[in-house]
Amino acid sequence: MSTEQNNTPGFIPPHGGYRKLLTYQKAEIIYDGTVYFTGKYFPKYDRTISQMIQAARSGKQNIAEGSMLSGTSKEAEIKLTNVARSSLEELMLDYEDFLRSRNLPVWDKNHPQVIRLREINKSTPQSNYDTFKFAIEHDIPEFSANAMITLIKITTYLLKNQLNRLESDFIANGGLKEAMTQARLSIRNCTGHADEHRN
Repeated sequence: MSTEQNNTPGFIPPHGGYRKLLTYQKAEIIYDGTVYFTGKYFPKYDRTISQMIQAARSGKQNIAEGSMLSGTSKEAEIKLTNVARSSLEELMLDYEDFLRSRNLPVWDKNHPQVIRLREINKSTPQSNYDTFKFAIEHDIPEFSANAMITLIKITTYLLKNQLNRLESDFIANGGLKEAMTQARLSIRNCTGHADEHRN
């Protein structure tokens, strides 16, 4: 049985399958891009490298872990998804610091290249690293850093929407305790109907 997704019938709902999440796919691109970027633009033993890579890894891993725990703890899924978002926002600040320390501009949302990257993202939702490689590995550091910032903003926006859905679902349906109660009631109802038929 796959460790990535569990669809076993019962009161534990389907969970896992994080590789299909757009947020995870984007976070994976950001992680790979950060490994490339820090290796190219920072001295080998600069502590910023490990800090940025750890923040990028935290974004990716917490999305995956939250998805895996969603079957038994909706609260944990919401918490870890929020941690992922916070980690990526922290990473974005590192990219902004990189630009500011070199007197390079942070592009606003109306910059032609930002618009282009957003259009590519919209037209290719199931994207991977190769989709944005031309921007991430651009020879001009201003272009590369701003491309990463744009990808992070796209991903944190998606994570915000994901959190809103998770919170709404939790309010409407509750978590594992409610599912267990519903499962017990269903069994009791079935048993009660069976006893009536026997009588």
